[in-house]
Amino acid sequence: MDLTHLPDGPGVYLMRDATGTVLYVGKAKDLRHRVAQYFRKNPSDTRGKIPNLVALIRSIDYIASASEREALLTERQLIHGLQPFFNEMWKDSKTYPYLELTGGDFPRLLFTRRKTRDGGRYFGPFPKVEPLKKLTAYLWRIKFINLRRCRWDFSLEKPLDERKIKACLYFHTGQCTAPCAGRISKAAYGALVSRVADFLKGDYEKLRSAFKARMERAAAKLSYEEAAMYRDFLDAFSHMEERVLVHKLDPDFLQQATGRTGSVTSLKAALGLARPPVHIEAFDTSSLFGKQAVGSSVCFINGEKNPAHYRKYRINFENTPEGGNDFAMMEEIVGRRLAQLKKKEEPLPDLLLIDGGPGQLAAAMKALRAAGLKIPVIGLAKKLEEIFMPGRALPLLLDRAHAGLRLLQALRDEAHRFGVTYHRKLRGKAELEE
Repeated sequence: MDLTHLPDGPGVYLMRDATGTVLYVGKAKDLRHRVAQYFRKNPSDTRGKIPNLVALIRSIDYIASASEREALLTERQLIHGLQPFFNEMWKDSKTYPYLELTGGDFPRLLFTRRKTRDGGRYFGPFPKVEPLKKLTAYLWRIKFINLRRCRWDFSLEKPLDERKIKACLYFHTGQCTAPCAGRISKAAYGALVSRVADFLKGDYEKLRSAFKARMERAAAKLSYEEAAMYRDFLDAFSHMEERVLVHKLDPDFLQQATGRTGSVTSLKAALGLARPPVHIEAFDTSSLFGKQAVGSSVCFINGEKNPAHYRKYRINFENTPEGGNDFAMMEEIVGRRLAQLKKKEEPLPDLLLIDGGPGQLAAAMKALRAAGLKIPVIGLAKKLEEIFMPGRALPLLLDRAHAGLRLLQALRDEAHRFGVTYHRKLRGKAELEE
């Protein structure tokens, strides 16, 4: 089975039979590597479901995710909704746990699987619970997290019964700040709560640095168990800071998501690319007789807009009074974008899309050569939606309903919209100054 359409990033894969029925849903940190494992002969694999499943697979869809944690959440919800035959786990209604800082005068920190409107602050969800439990247990032990552990309900207006205080093991062993007994003020306790909240929101660089140093010292002393403990804590930090975009899936989420990634797959096949064009950047220029000349570049990742990588350029090239030089402007903005990527050492796009025909394409290729980079590049001409490719004499014409072409059109139109908006802004400013 051809798996080259699968990207090497995190996401969820859906295995379908000849009728299109979803047989199995799985998640992976590296989609291509994980799915490929199903098709390798491995005598040591005693899981009976694998050969039975593989024999039935006719197609594989995928849904790209921002992180492995997001993939876990998406997988969980899809399994619960689709109930695939080969998924033995997560067919019930169990949910991932959150960490909650409860409300009240003296909040507690606890794990919970229910997110309710009880005045508490929730952090998560956290699919990988064990590393987080080990980390929080250690932070309790070193008293970084030093909140009360009891389940008693009390406040400043409703103090806890003295008999319960005297019977509390945490109180007698000094494992608690004991706000119930007045050992700590509400303000001081609130400062502890704020520290825990900041930590759960991602403010743990000091702890990360300290744990890394301790891990290295333990390894140097050959204390490998201690070093492994700190390594696991660092992994827990990474898990906590992963982005999570999926909370509750809309009914049409699966169709939309697989449709987006399907367009990437179809484009790979149509253009004969070596890898799926997951990351595409499109370029356009805009001017009025060479005045207020601007350029724009937009970015789609996995078929979706990625505004963080949008860029706008005020053209430095001096256009002639007779009009703008589209080719020179295109060469300039492509060159400037490539220079940014190289300087910041950011991942390179899988494909560059140029708005225009052979001239604009040649200008972009000139910028690529000057930058010393090798990135697939194509041009898309508006009139007939012709796709121009380096080394190909005739343009490629795809059916207007082709999913890959629709993706290219969406990119081209977005680059045009973004550039024209900037151009109009500069024109309006120039007219006011006249």
